[in-house]
Amino acid sequence: MTQNNRRVVVTGLGAITPIGNTVSQVWDNMVAGVNGIGPITLFDTTDYKAKLGAEVKDFNPRDYMEKSDVLRSDRYAQFGVAAACQAVEDSGVIGTLPPERVAVYFGSGIGGIRTFTEEHNKLIKRGPGRVSPFFVPMMIPNMAAGMIAIHFNCQNAAMPAVTACASGSNAIGEAVRAIRHGYADAAITGGAEAAISECGVAGFVNMHALSVAEDPNAASLPFDRRRAGFVIGEGAAALVLEEYEHAKSRGAVIYGEVCGYGSTCDAYHITAPLPDASGGARAMRQALEESGYTGEETVYVNAHGTGTPLNDAAETKAIKSALGEEQAKKAYISSTKSMTGHMLGAAGAIEAIACLKTLNTGIIAPTINLLEPDPECDLNYVPNKAVKADIQLAVSNSLGFGGHNACLAFRKV
Repeated sequence: MTQNNRRVVVTGLGAITPIGNTVSQVWDNMVAGVNGIGPITLFDTTDYKAKLGAEVKDFNPRDYMEKSDVLRSDRYAQFGVAAACQAVEDSGVIGTLPPERVAVYFGSGIGGIRTFTEEHNKLIKRGPGRVSPFFVPMMIPNMAAGMIAIHFNCQNAAMPAVTACASGSNAIGEAVRAIRHGYADAAITGGAEAAISECGVAGFVNMHALSVAEDPNAASLPFDRRRAGFVIGEGAAALVLEEYEHAKSRGAVIYGEVCGYGSTCDAYHITAPLPDASGGARAMRQALEESGYTGEETVYVNAHGTGTPLNDAAETKAIKSALGEEQAKKAYISSTKSMTGHMLGAAGAIEAIACLKTLNTGIIAPTINLLEPDPECDLNYVPNKAVKADIQLAVSNSLGFGGHNACLAFRKV
């Protein structure tokens, strides 16, 4: 196999999410249809229209980091380091390669917005002398990648993908390309976000993006005709990617192969998707073509599925365009955001893990609370209960503000 066509496999997984703080816990809850959405507790929502979020529960960063590192890092970076620690322990890759051959590609859509809010409040109330000297490194969206690289002495490239809701998927895809083309032999990749803050929620509410429902079971409603906005979530997910021959030679457990990646831009609008969904469809086609998709395989699509009126209708069009009407009708599709909320820059990474678990277990997690199907969304979204199916190819879609579209494809090895 040529240097330009090296296979890339997944050998480690980690997750900190609204429905569990380990991969096994997250997957069990996804399959069971557990809803991670509830009242926001991280700040007082009295004056806010949106009062629900999908918060991470029972998380202690000291389980993964020294106290000094906790004090000088934002919540999003703490989530990222924690998920990376789990994935690296699961993989066992560190120490099997020179540090300069291990990369970090870790996405965040927003970075340390909680730190920004807190430090700006200090500036206004107490003056510039009270702003933390760690304000800038805590806020910037590359710091999760930087801290992970420091933690594990990864001396190859260490950088974020910052493409809004596509950040996690783009980070994984760019890590795949780095390994495939010989720039690295392994990578810690994924995404992290912690934007449930005063500024984050106010901004999304005022652009009419968030659901203002008060019932957690009527808030995140992908593909349902009642959908009226996404529910903001938080957390992180991490994958260890590795060149296949190296993983095989050391006897690593292999969860699957990342066999396709597509990345496009609508070049249309800062928030709205192209009405004909051609940009998203093109990203899907790129990933499917790389994967060797034949048109005959049983496909699972983990949809972006945010529960906003425009996104879900456009994504349905994209899936039909990429797979063809007939195959799209046969595909299994679900939105795990119905349970996790929208984890923004971490969404693509946790949904990649859902794809890998589907391939390995033959179980497809449902789209919960899908009670009133929308005629514009007329595919099989696995409503309300998990189903079993022998999936040959799993695909994850991520569509971000700015017109960013990313698609990842996975197969069993």
